[in-house]
Amino acid sequence: MTVARSRPFGQNYAFVVVGVAFLALLVAAGLRATPGVLMLPLEKAFGWSRFSISFSAGTGILFYGLVGPFAAALMNSFGVRRTMICALALMSAATALSYFMTQPWHLFVTWGILTGLGSGCVAIVLGATIVNRWFVSNRGLMMGLLTASTATGTLIFLPGLAALASAYGWQADTLAVSLACAALVPVAWLLMPESPASIGVLPYGADPNATPAPPAKREGMVTAALGTLARAAQTRTFWFLFATFFICGFTTNGLVGTHLISFCGDMGIPEVQAASLMAMMGLFDLVGTTLSGWLTDRFDSRKLLFMYYGLRGLSLMALPYTNFSLVSLSFFAVFYGLDWIATVPPTLRLTTEAFGDRDAPIVFGWIAAGHQLGAASAAGFAGYMRGLEGNYFLAFLIAGSTGIVAALLSLMIRPRGSTEVPATVAA
Repeated sequence: MTVARSRPFGQNYAFVVVGVAFLALLVAAGLRATPGVLMLPLEKAFGWSRFSISFSAGTGILFYGLVGPFAAALMNSFGVRRTMICALALMSAATALSYFMTQPWHLFVTWGILTGLGSGCVAIVLGATIVNRWFVSNRGLMMGLLTASTATGTLIFLPGLAALASAYGWQADTLAVSLACAALVPVAWLLMPESPASIGVLPYGADPNATPAPPAKREGMVTAALGTLARAAQTRTFWFLFATFFICGFTTNGLVGTHLISFCGDMGIPEVQAASLMAMMGLFDLVGTTLSGWLTDRFDSRKLLFMYYGLRGLSLMALPYTNFSLVSLSFFAVFYGLDWIATVPPTLRLTTEAFGDRDAPIVFGWIAAGHQLGAASAAGFAGYMRGLEGNYFLAFLIAGSTGIVAALLSLMIRPRGSTEVPATVAA
């Protein structure tokens, strides 16, 4: 009772936890979006190639995704709060070190490896862990809200970072991101309990008379992550979700998030104006992803994914054929923003239904690794195609076609209650 009284609001303290996670995910999203702003300033300052810069950005995205399942396992053994604090400190230190970079490999180490490792622990898997641990009802809505924080991070950071880079140089951006990460360390320390039980409350929406689930077996981080992957990989649901999320990353963070500002620059649109379009996209994604969470609590997640991926693919294929006027780009930003990461809540729900509350965060971490693998592939691929073709047209057309493939794969995922087919048979 003493522990319970140390935190206010009772079951509603779950919303405080969501607020802290929202801020952490917001800052991590701003960090991951920063290479898109730095691309042109670094190219001008050092003469580095577009491919070299995008390769480092892609490496950061790749590490961001690959760390996810291990981070979910680490949260179970080491603790959510301690994992968050260490990750935020690493992100702050890495971006501060990049202030002194003079060689491409400095960019690769700081914005590629180190920020990738840190931000990978403050990513979608953090949201999945918190939602499954702190909520029984309204999970889709809460996951939609936490996922939308990445859009809000883009909304808050990109225009300001672009203005800072234009006025004071790229170094100002590195310091701003570093300070934002450092500022959240005490917030996480003070306001993030380990679990509802640690403060003497039940998860939000839990039945007080329900039999509590037995505590999870303690396993090492690597054992838990790889063991869960081995079990999940035997089902075709896992591989369909992995493939669709690979395409999700390919068409969002990797392509649009990394290269849209540069694409607009090629078409004669100033950097700050292009960053403002990204901010508009982030604003509408905040609405779209939260709405997607609400829809996920009520409708078939497979059909939602079919709609999201199909519309995304068509919009990417249409963009190169627009006149890149303010009207056409604004329309694209609104339309694409609503769909940006609306795929996350239905994907997490399908994962939880297929693999259960206990394994779902780790399985979702592996699926999210597919997302970042796709994003890393697109970041490097689009940079390569830009150098080869002299424009981004073909890169956007190819990415759009993968969206149509993801839409069809979504309908092949078996709904809850159906008999699962082993992945080897499906293959």
